[in-house]
Amino acid sequence: MAIDSYIHHSQAPQGAAPLVFTFHGTGGDENQFPGLVNRILPEAGIVSPRGDVSEYGAARFFKRTGEGVYDMADLARRTVQMAAFVRAHKEKHPGRPIYGLGYSNGANILASVLFEAPELFDRVVLMHPLIPFDPPAQPGLSDVAVLVTAGQRDPICPLPLTERLAGYLGAQGASVQTFLHSGGHEISQAEIDAVAGFLQKA
Repeated sequence: MAIDSYIHHSQAPQGAAPLVFTFHGTGGDENQFPGLVNRILPEAGIVSPRGDVSEYGAARFFKRTGEGVYDMADLARRTVQMAAFVRAHKEKHPGRPIYGLGYSNGANILASVLFEAPELFDRVVLMHPLIPFDPPAQPGLSDVAVLVTAGQRDPICPLPLTERLAGYLGAQGASVQTFLHSGGHEISQAEIDAVAGFLQKA
């Protein structure tokens, strides 16, 4: 079943709190971000899948053939699989706000799902994403609020590609915010504060 297609951490939301999907970076797992979400939104539900692709033992959400070079056919298959997983969990919580938060490889699979099925999410945080391709037009993004964060000196996710992604999202009508810190691929405290403000705003 799609709802169990990934090993995942899950906790139920309380009251009218949102359901938050979190997606780890390469080498992380389902435990990377639930603690952060618990601090930001204590009553939120959380669904945190573990990537089912192994790259020399490091968990990822899709294959690549080199740094920044994606196996696009595999990405397409994994995007369909992840969209079905998210949809199955969303259907368990009808009428509840759905948020997504991903870092690095997790931000990339989250972005790919967003390009294909924007109706699954209300608010999305893409932390240090790398989208080295041109996504198709997607008018459904006009109903989504997106925060894109990055490091100005990130060697893995070059700033021009981050800016191009933010421009694409804005051109599709999404409500887009960006946050940049002066460092590289690491997550800064100021970045976490920006994420907290964005998720709590709703």
